[in-house]
Amino acid sequence: MSRLIQRRNFILGATVAAGCTNLPDRAAPLAPVDWHRAEAPNPTAARALSSLLVRLDTTSLMAVHRGRVIASYGDEGLTSYVASARKSLVSMTYGPSVARGVIDIDATLEAIGFDDIGGLLPVERTATIRQLLMARSGIYHRAANLGDATDRAPPRGSVRPGEYFLYNNWDFNALGAIFEKLTGRSLYRAFEEDIALPIGMQDWKSEAQPVRNDTGDSAHPAQHFVLSTRDMARIGLLMLHDGRWGRREVLPRTWIRLTTRLTTSAVEVERTSPFIPGLGYGYLWWILDPAADWGQGLKGGYTASGAFGQFITVLPALDLVVAHKTLAPSKLNVTAQQYFDEILPAASRLV
Repeated sequence: MSRLIQRRNFILGATVAAGCTNLPDRAAPLAPVDWHRAEAPNPTAARALSSLLVRLDTTSLMAVHRGRVIASYGDEGLTSYVASARKSLVSMTYGPSVARGVIDIDATLEAIGFDDIGGLLPVERTATIRQLLMARSGIYHRAANLGDATDRAPPRGSVRPGEYFLYNNWDFNALGAIFEKLTGRSLYRAFEEDIALPIGMQDWKSEAQPVRNDTGDSAHPAQHFVLSTRDMARIGLLMLHDGRWGRREVLPRTWIRLTTRLTTSAVEVERTSPFIPGLGYGYLWWILDPAADWGQGLKGGYTASGAFGQFITVLPALDLVVAHKTLAPSKLNVTAQQYFDEILPAASRLV
């Protein structure tokens, strides 16, 4: 798609669909498929955001304010790999099964009989599912895929579970395998039944989701996700509304609140798994640490983040969701620094 077409596709003031009534503040879209659209409160900021995106490798962006799309750029329905943003989706998928008592997140790996190639160390077997969700397992077994902070890991067995944060793909991949072991459902089937179908995701296809084991060093592969920008925006809106979609509770509010609270400060993340200054960690969600130098509207926000430009950002203070995608895999790349330094602040000025 050319930059000119992308510029035309940036919606500054789309007309609300005929027959749709105005929605109250903080209301999720009620239609199963159609989005409600409205003019951005700040049209000048909308034009500035459009100009910024044209200069970058952004494939698509959606900004949703008070349940309405106030800015759209590129092809909302194009699906592609979301990289590490998948980890936040795994966190969401755990919610209903935890609420039903199928999964006890304080169970240890030893208690559930979970292991890996070559065996886990005795101290590693004492790690709980909760500690994996916080990336604080203390397990530094080689993962099935690269792209984490493994090169900064302490020696195996040198730290106790819970003591040390490390952005470690072994934890994330193991969580998918643990979920399937304890629930008897595939991760993708659970995501489809518990989340994708209830919120009317338009482009979800369970058969399109790729599973890979690149290294062969672990029995637990990386379960990747392929999503469209408009479905990423739906996911963000579900989170913003504490797991409710219309009148239905899709995810437990208690799970949303638990998983998006700060468990590892930005200062500690910077020390052990450097990423973007000011970002702490929750339960597989990156948290915009309130103690860091974020703008007022960004504080209290949280985000899924994936390589090459995959983001689902929820900003409760602004009642705003930003979904951003760069086609991956490809040569295109919007760095995390560009997103947090330029795109997200520009999107927050829409309101």
